Amino acid sequence: MVFTKGKKKIYWYRFKFAGRDVRGSTKSTSKTVAEAAEKQRRRELEEGYNNARVVRSSRVRLLKDVIDDYLVGYRLRYRAARFAEYALGHVSRLLGRMTLIEIDDNTVLRYQENRLREKAAPKSINEEVRFLVSLLGDSGELIRQRLKKKKQFKLRVDKNIGKAYDFAETSRLAERSTKSRSAHMHFAFMLARNAGLRDTEIKTLTWGRINLILRTVQVGRAKTEAGEGRIVPMNAEVYAAAVAHRARYLKRFHETREEWFVFPWGKPQPKDPTRHVTSLKTAWKNMRTKAEVKGRWHDNRHSLITELAESGAGDETILGIAGHVDRKMLSHYSHIRVQAKRNALEAAITVRKTNSEQNIAPS
Repeated sequence: MVFTKGKKKIYWYRFKFAGRDVRGSTKSTSKTVAEAAEKQRRRELEEGYNNARVVRSSRVRLLKDVIDDYLVGYRLRYRAARFAEYALGHVSRLLGRMTLIEIDDNTVLRYQENRLREKAAPKSINEEVRFLVSLLGDSGELIRQRLKKKKQFKLRVDKNIGKAYDFAETSRLAERSTKSRSAHMHFAFMLARNAGLRDTEIKTLTWGRINLILRTVQVGRAKTEAGEGRIVPMNAEVYAAAVAHRARYLKRFHETREEWFVFPWGKPQPKDPTRHVTSLKTAWKNMRTKAEVKGRWHDNRHSLITELAESGAGDETILGIAGHVDRKMLSHYSHIRVQAKRNALEAAITVRKTNSEQNIAPS
C-alpha cells in the first residue's frame, strides 16, 4: 500500500516481505509514481530472495547478526577493536532489525540523517557508514559507488577541531555549574574540564572506579582501548567536587555501591542508581548559555589537553591522562593558543640578547 506523510504529502510505500515490514519514501507527491516505486521495490526484493540458495540465505540475515559475527573476527584480527564496536553499536541500534537485502542507498542516507538528528559528529557518521558498506560486501560496494557519484557517501567534515576555553570562560562555567538544576553538572563538568574524561566515560562511571583516598578516577568504558582502564589523578577542584557530589548522593540514596553509577538515571531528579544518565546536553546548554560562553561540551577536554601542552607536560603524561591511541590525535587536540606561541617567540629574543651580551654565539 502507498500513503502520504508530512505536510508536503510525500507518498511512502509499506508492505510485508519475508515476514517483515518494508517501508520507504518514494520522494514523490504522485500516487501513480508511488505505486510504481512500490512495485519496483517488491521486484528488487523478490529477485534478491530468489537468487542462489547460498546468496539468499546470506542476504536475508538480520544485520545485527552479521555485525555480531563480523566483530568476532575483527577482534581476532586486530588488537584494537574498541572503535569498531563503538561505531557498529550505533549501526546495530538503528538498522539491526533490517535484513541485508533491505539495505539500499536510501537506507544509508536515512541513517546519516538520523545520526545527525542525534547530534553525532559527521566524522563519526562517516566511519559508521564505512563499516556498514564493508559488511554488505558486493552490494555495499555498489551503494558506495552510487552515493559517491552523487557526492552523498560522505558528510562534510568541519575542519574546525574545537576551541580551548580561556580562564574567564572556565570560571564562569564553573560558577554556573554549581547553580545548575541538574544534580550531575558540577562534578561532571569538573571531570571533563580538569580530568579530560569524554562524555561517555563520565556518564558510565561507577563508584567502584573512584578512590577518594588516593584521589584517583579509573576510566571504565571508553571509545578507545588506550583510554579504557586508565587512571587519572584528581586535582584539587575535581576532588572537592567529588566529595560534594558523594555527600548529595548519600543524602538521596543513603549509600554508594561499587557497581552503582555516579550519575544515575532519573528526571527531574536522579532515581535509579543501577542505570546511568543518558544525556547531559540540556543541562550543559542551559549552563553554557547562562555563563555566556560559546562552545561544545567536548571543548572542555580540548581545553585541558591544550593547557597540559602549554604547561610543558610530556607527551606520555598527556597521553596517559587523555587516553589517546597515538600522537596524531595528540597533535589534533593540542592546538596551542596564539598567546603561548607569542610568549615562546618573545622568550627567544630574550635568549638571543643574553647570548649576545655574554658574547656567546648562538648554537
